[in-house]
Amino acid sequence: MSSLGFAAISIALAISIYVVIASIVAARRGYPELGSSSRNGMWAMAGLVTVASLALITAFLTHDFRISYVANYSSRDMSLAYTLAAFYAGNEGSLLFWTWLLSIFSVIVLRQNREKHRELMPYVTAILAFTQGFFLLLMVFISNPFETLPFTPTEGQGLNPLLENPGMITHPGPLLIGYLGFTIPFAFAMAALITRKLGDEWLRSVRIWTLIAWLSLTFGNIAGMQWAYVELGWGGYMAWDPVENASLMPWLTGTAFLHSVLVQKSRGMLKIWNMVLIILTFTLSIFGTFLTRSGVLSSVHTFGQSNLGPFFLGFIGLTLLGAFGLLFDRLSDLQSEDELDSFLSREAMFLLNNLFLVAATFAIFWGTVFPIVSEAVRGVKVSVSAPFFNNVVGPIFVGLIAIMGGCALIGWRQTTGRNLLRKLLFPSAAALALLVILLILRTGNWFAVLLFSLAGLVLLSIPSEWFREIRARHRAKKVNYWQAFSGLMGANKPRYGAYIIHLGLAILAIGVIGSSFFNTEKEATLDPGQEMTINQYTLRYEGIQSFETASRQVTSAPMSIFNGGELLGVLTPQKFVHRTHENPVTDVAIRSNLKEDLYIILAGWDGDTATFKVLVNPLVNWLWIGGIIMILGTVIAVLPERRRTATLPGEEKT
Repeated sequence: MSSLGFAAISIALAISIYVVIASIVAARRGYPELGSSSRNGMWAMAGLVTVASLALITAFLTHDFRISYVANYSSRDMSLAYTLAAFYAGNEGSLLFWTWLLSIFSVIVLRQNREKHRELMPYVTAILAFTQGFFLLLMVFISNPFETLPFTPTEGQGLNPLLENPGMITHPGPLLIGYLGFTIPFAFAMAALITRKLGDEWLRSVRIWTLIAWLSLTFGNIAGMQWAYVELGWGGYMAWDPVENASLMPWLTGTAFLHSVLVQKSRGMLKIWNMVLIILTFTLSIFGTFLTRSGVLSSVHTFGQSNLGPFFLGFIGLTLLGAFGLLFDRLSDLQSEDELDSFLSREAMFLLNNLFLVAATFAIFWGTVFPIVSEAVRGVKVSVSAPFFNNVVGPIFVGLIAIMGGCALIGWRQTTGRNLLRKLLFPSAAALALLVILLILRTGNWFAVLLFSLAGLVLLSIPSEWFREIRARHRAKKVNYWQAFSGLMGANKPRYGAYIIHLGLAILAIGVIGSSFFNTEKEATLDPGQEMTINQYTLRYEGIQSFETASRQVTSAPMSIFNGGELLGVLTPQKFVHRTHENPVTDVAIRSNLKEDLYIILAGWDGDTATFKVLVNPLVNWLWIGGIIMILGTVIAVLPERRRTATLPGEEKT
């Protein structure tokens, strides 16, 4: 399998070089046969990378420990799901996984556009082949997933115990799909610049791909937060870790791009800005893969030290130089077709939204790379902790929450102040009432109260506007309200999918606000039978228990949970040591409901005496609920629209 896999990626690398050259020559010289040959080369690359991927998967399933990568990331006692997930658990395999998916996406793009965009597609093909070629080059010469050992171990090392979690299946894969998915719109954008075909055609071609990439990043980020919350044992879900930041940054610029392209399609504006955003989004996606593989920053998510860092930096530098150089040369072709009519307009809100998103991205980027910069300049690596990000990025996110409510209520070109006030009357009154109630209840933090009120404004303004549109259709079409609702959804899925996404984001914000500002934490050392209290809970420690499994030495400390004298159940936090890893792993115990999570960590023990760290995290489940709603809204937005013959209220183009 190792020889077959390595031969496949080596041949694919050679073909990628041919495809890049053949595509460009075919476009420049007008050789259709050469262009057809380059497209066939992309299919051949996809087939070869598929063969290599299946060879590695087969090696995992057959426990071929002669292959170093298989020996390092699998063992015979692993379940089938984790054995398959080990494919992308390490550096070499994740590079192959990245290339495999991109090769499949590339041939789908070629198939979709076989009769369209004849001037664009040769350059799209060349860029996709060049990107795949870069990753193939790394695998062939630097990080070979099929490298063999001089002997065959009887057993493999297995996964890092932290990775044996359902998050290993739900987090890395979607995140990688999100990263590589932005290659498609980037390739079309560069092809449009090269050919000077700078209308909306390339935007229409990449809409679905952009949404799929954004959906995958959204799912991957939320799954990663949930994984960190239940597995790492520190009581939170976002620590502003460098790799966490790396996956958040392209999500932010991708979100900005999704909003700003609507302005270009509706008003012919922000053409230069859209090019900048897609260049940044693609580059930040590559930057994310760089951080996980270079070892330049310490993170629980990285693959450790490797020699891939300079190659990724070179690729990023080449991409930025080429893309922005081309953009600068085409500035005269990217002039706006219209001007901003009013600050009370949807395009103005989208522009403001973009500025906030890019500002947040810049702040996160600077905080992430500052340790590298400080070490290079001063010789001392100065770390940037969570308070910096909370203090700098937090207020920016507050502005984004406030803007979300206005985007739904303000129309294109211009909205009169009177009309906006009329639409805001009920949501604002309700949000103000919520503010007063929270202040009366003395919730303790005025800033958090303000944030809750802003989130409430979004949660009320979007449904109120949606109902206005449903009522208008009900009256115009003479149909019942359900038919009006389903008719609107069917006629403009992108618009109402976006409504649902914004509602989900507001609900997610409520979870973040509650868990960030109102959590309680307490630590206690107890003997068996002793109790500790936190908020309304009483926790009684029942004693240390130890046992062994086939691969683990487990220590658990059951605690009986009471509320007002009523036994709610028993929670059992644990620590275990895997047979192949020396460091103990924390297995937290969580009692969760819509109001709050009771979160118990076994911090340590000495004989029968145990030390516990206990947290009460309010509203955490609303974060996961909001994420699910965002994903649902994105799926709706991706669904094809039915044709419309007339435009009714609520059906304006988006």
